[in-house]
Amino acid sequence: MSVETFRALHHGRAPGDPLVLPGPWDAASARVFAEAGFDALATPSHGVSASLGYADGDTPADEMFAAVARIVRAVEVPVTADIERGYGLAPKEIVERLLATGAVGCNLEDSADGALADPREQADFLAAVHAAAGGRLFLNARVDSYLRGAADPLADALERGRRYAEAGAECVYPFGAPLEDIGVLARELRVPVNAFSPTGGPAPRELGAAGATRVTFGGGLAARATEGVREMARELRSSR
Repeated sequence: MSVETFRALHHGRAPGDPLVLPGPWDAASARVFAEAGFDALATPSHGVSASLGYADGDTPADEMFAAVARIVRAVEVPVTADIERGYGLAPKEIVERLLATGAVGCNLEDSADGALADPREQADFLAAVHAAAGGRLFLNARVDSYLRGAADPLADALERGRRYAEAGAECVYPFGAPLEDIGVLARELRVPVNAFSPTGGPAPRELGAAGATRVTFGGGLAARATEGVREMARELRSSR
């Protein structure tokens, strides 16, 4: 599927009807979500890493891109990829490797080792990725102001979001922003806002009503599936 198809899914949506993007961790889970009728998918680095036997943040770039390629190959809906901070790759290589997987977009986050990146430097990095992509990828800029405990997370997220949108990000992802801040961010940034739906809520419809254009789940869906396997293992063990 094309990036134009994916891009169009972010616009003209009714309030309370966000683009819900389940996070497949492998080809099999991607097929399940696609068969359920979801319009697009968003791979989570946490879930994919767990499926490959790594802690979140420890997956080598080659293995992550290969996993994304397997997921893309398994479905006929657009797939966007969480590639953390880009694995230290140059913007041109990030774009080339993403396009080689067949992905139509990516998340790039603005923190590492528990600390927020300088917003100006991150904006420059995003601008370079945007320029290298030349419209061929949908760039979602994750903002970690809430996750990393900024003194005033809303003000910090607004500053970062404005810089990232000006740099070419087509969507901004203030990870962990509360419902009351999502609407402010959406109004002020004037680009689609991606909200995180953790296990236990708020649910996608609530996030959409608050102002989110799209909703993702991080590694939460993969974790729920793992818990299901763990319960199955307990049952098998007890039946011996």
